[in-house]
Order: sequence, then C-alpha cells, then structure tokens
Amino acid sequence: MTLPNIDTDYLLDFLIGLLNTPSPTGYTHLAIEVTYQALAAFPELSLSVNRKGALVAAWPGEHWDAPRALTAHVDTLGAMVKEIKPNGRLKLTNIGGLIWNAVETEGCTIFTRRRGNLRGSLLATKASIHVHGKETSTLERDGENMEVRLDALTNSEQETRLLGVEVGDFVAFDPRVEVVNGFIRSRFLDDKACVACIAAAVKALHTAGLKPAQTTYLHISNYEEVGHGAAAGIPAEVDELISVDMAAVGEGQASDEFHATICVKDSGGPYHHGFSQRLRELAETHSIPYKVDIYPHYGSDGEAFWRAGGDAALALIGPGVDASHNYERTHIDALVATTQWLIAYLLS
Repeated sequence: MTLPNIDTDYLLDFLIGLLNTPSPTGYTHLAIEVTYQALAAFPELSLSVNRKGALVAAWPGEHWDAPRALTAHVDTLGAMVKEIKPNGRLKLTNIGGLIWNAVETEGCTIFTRRRGNLRGSLLATKASIHVHGKETSTLERDGENMEVRLDALTNSEQETRLLGVEVGDFVAFDPRVEVVNGFIRSRFLDDKACVACIAAAVKALHTAGLKPAQTTYLHISNYEEVGHGAAAGIPAEVDELISVDMAAVGEGQASDEFHATICVKDSGGPYHHGFSQRLRELAETHSIPYKVDIYPHYGSDGEAFWRAGGDAALALIGPGVDASHNYERTHIDALVATTQWLIAYLLS
C-alpha cells in the first residue's frame, strides 16, 4: 500500500507557530489551544481537554477491538520567579531539565498575574567583563548566579513589585526559530516537533479520505518535562501506545537529524520488544529511513503511563534532534520520516 502524501508546508507552518507559542510546564494553555484549533479542522476527531489540562482527541477507526494511542507533549523547559532581589532583578527556579548556560543572555517573557507580560533577559549576576574580569567567565552558571534583568524602570524590589511581578510567575525563554536549508533550528523542538508530526499525519489521512485501522486516541501532554504528563489521560482500553518524542543526537548515539529513530531502551529500561519489532518491520516495508538507539539520560511520557499502572504495549519513535535541551536542531527529512512511520502504523 502506498502511503498518503504529507503536506510539509502544513507541518512546518504548524510547527513554527507552536514553537513561537510559549508553554513552559505549568503554563501550557496557550499551546494546548493552538493545537486544539489545528486538530479541530478535522471533523473526524472528537476533542476534549481533561482536568489536568492535556488535550485528548478520539479518532474512530475501521475497527475498535484493540484501540491505540499516540502521545506527544507541548510543555517545554522554562522557569518561575523564585525571588525578587533587592536590585529589582529576578532569581529563578528552573522547570524540568533546563540548563542555565543554554539560555544565558536569552530574551524571556514574564507572565504576571495582573499587569500583563514583561520582557527581560537572563544574565549571570557578574555579566560584565569590564567590571568583574575573569570572574565573568569562571562564575558557575546555576540558579544562585543567574538573574533576569527586566526591560523596565526598576532598581528595587518594591519597584519590580509595582510592575506586577510576583513569586511564582512563569518565565518563558525565546525559542529563536529559524528554517534554513531544510534544517529547523529552535529551542523546544522537544517535543513540539512531534506534535507537528502527529498533526501532519492526521491531515494526510484526512485529505486522502482514510481512517485509522483501529480507533486511536491522540494525547497531547502538558507535564512531560517534570515526569508525569501521561500518567493520566490515556484511556484504559488502549492496547498499544506510541510515545512520539525526539531522538537524542550526539556522541555515542546512533540517531541523526535526518532519520526517525526507535528507542528500544532508555533510563527507565527497555520498551516493549514485540511492539518495537513490529514498528521496525513496518518502516522497512514502506522504506522509511530509521535508526535504532538507546538513550542513557532520557525518560518519556510512555514510561509515566506505565509507572502509573497503564496496561498497554509501549514503543517510542521520533525525529533526531541535535543538542537536546539546548539550542536544538532537526531536519525536515526526520520530521517527514516520523510522520510516514505514524501513518504506516495508523493504517496497519
């Protein structure tokens, strides 16, 4: 069977819009709404947002005796205001595995409760080499030594509070999205790239007038980066679950930016062997370029589902992403391969 065509313009346009929608874990309603509106264009999907804030779509299939699910997450790394300092600047607490030096000097948005959004940038507390000399480069980049310099007239805690800033306000860092020569370079491709692949797979089947072989649920998680996103929201009757998440690219890894990858083991242990083997056979049948890899410092929403007592076969596939949890990059070839793999699975 020939797989239906993928609208790569749609995939990229949706991805860019989602990347430019801030969604640190705990402040994901904007990205959930963007995804909701995109999927609402396909009338075959029944959409809902659960009490936890995740988006769940039910997609009737040709059969319903062994329902399936795909999960991907829109929440990203980010921060919250931990303290308003005497000089009016902000000390942060990180969300998820945020690496401070990966966002040093980056612009950011602070979402205040009553006064709208404020802009600022993240700097080391001793950022000027003309003032601090070598200490500027040797200072450890951690939560104690980093601060947000607000783009507002403030030099004191009181003045910053008058701007509406409070402890607990969410902080999102600029993604800096750029598409060049087929590469997509941005923060937070983990895991918005995979949400875009799922949306593109839905569109491909919709345009071709096809439906999945089995009733399928799409679960767009909003707490993955802190470890419990898919612990709730996957229907109990699901027989198989694919966690669609980025593949780690780097030294010692088989993954690259041009292939989809199936992860057979990560920090939580092996995935379901039989299911993984069947997905590999599907990829080979349809000549989908893929890699097989193991990630030593990685966990997924599928494992959160398992740890919460979920009873389904679990596998993980996704596009190769370089410099994960840093300034990330992937290639359109990896996104297309991942989308093809999802389509092949949905139709199998």
